[in-house]
Amino acid sequence: MTGSTLTQPRRTSCTPGHAARELGLRRREFDLAVHLGLIRTVPDEGGGGTRRVPRDEIERLRAAEGFPDSLLDRVWTVGTTEGANLMQVPPGRFTRLARLGLVVPVSFYLNRYRAVVWMYLAEELRQFAADEKNTPLLKARTPEGLRDQLAGGLDLRGRNWRGRHLGFLLRQSDDPWQQAGAVAAFLDPVQIAEIVPDPYERSHLNRFRPGPPAHGAPGSPAARICEQIMTADHADEIGWLRADLARAVDEARTQRPAPRPKPLAQRPTAPEPDEPRPTHRLFGWLRRRSG
Repeated sequence: MTGSTLTQPRRTSCTPGHAARELGLRRREFDLAVHLGLIRTVPDEGGGGTRRVPRDEIERLRAAEGFPDSLLDRVWTVGTTEGANLMQVPPGRFTRLARLGLVVPVSFYLNRYRAVVWMYLAEELRQFAADEKNTPLLKARTPEGLRDQLAGGLDLRGRNWRGRHLGFLLRQSDDPWQQAGAVAAFLDPVQIAEIVPDPYERSHLNRFRPGPPAHGAPGSPAARICEQIMTADHADEIGWLRADLARAVDEARTQRPAPRPKPLAQRPTAPEPDEPRPTHRLFGWLRRRSG
């Protein structure tokens, strides 16, 4: 059209990768910010289970005071050595605090030896160290009761990470079966089969059951380690997950029952084929006609 141009309407949302670039975040930092509820996402209208970031959410974050440093600071994660330096304690004491569940990991990765490396939010560690109530835990001898628990093998790092990750999955769930699948993600298949004995419901539930964070190819040693971390291994933790799953599935089936095959009586039947005329009778009739 002469003298005018056609412009495409500006999209009201963008992909996570595009949003991360606009916010000056690495993809890992962006995913963590979403995990923590710092960045709002919405389901992709095109379906497929993906999510997008509204344009007004990006503009809100960019307009915040101190951007981008303020946002980067909130997703800064550290390992044991750097975390111990932030809290001004020896690495051994930091590890004991983490095993006792006093500082909670926010993510993990496997190093080249397939050892689990837990990561912590620097902001939370600074807050813990600044609280005067925690000074004895940082400076004094570990109380005897806590020492006994550590000697007995107590290690709450995996459990506390699972609790955080479940919260993330539930925040991203917009569907009752999705919420049930988020809870089921932390139970092994045997536990799920006991709670959801109906095979059609269980198959439908598994469609919404997310796997662990990707570390290695499916079936690889690294992937198996991540599956172990993802699966609840404390009796009381398993107990409340089972109760939550039973409740979530009950709510999901009430709102929208799982699909199942139609009964045979309701299935359309194919029309019976016409019975072919026996060939030998046709030949006999033709011979009589010719005679």
